[in-house]
Amino acid sequence: QVQLVESGGGLVQAGDSLKLSCAASGLTFSTYRMGWFRQAPGKEREFLAVISYSGVSKMYADSVKGRLTISRDNAKNTAYLQMNSLKPEDTAVYYCAATLALNNWSRGSSYNYWGQGTQVTVSS
Repeated sequence: QVQLVESGGGLVQAGDSLKLSCAASGLTFSTYRMGWFRQAPGKEREFLAVISYSGVSKMYADSVKGRLTISRDNAKNTAYLQMNSLKPEDTAVYYCAATLALNNWSRGSSYNYWGQGTQVTVSS
């Protein structure tokens, strides 16, 4: 079956960087766009970024543009999210997701598969 497994979360200090990974199995990875979302306690799930099949096209939420970089390695069936200049408000559970949708990539409902999430906590 399809599995998306996030890793790389943890406790960091404000200003630090962190790189999350999302290892995929059970699907033809290179045919899926990959997205990253996060959900903080008491808040709705928030779209962060999405990357095209080849990795050439990327789209970011305005709130994180410039601090986050999405990438992928199709040979390793893995997507990544590099996060720089982390702030306490970045504290959340971070999820990767895979989609076959042709549009509306900022919507969680557009995604076919989700990982279990990885916790990122940023202390001030």
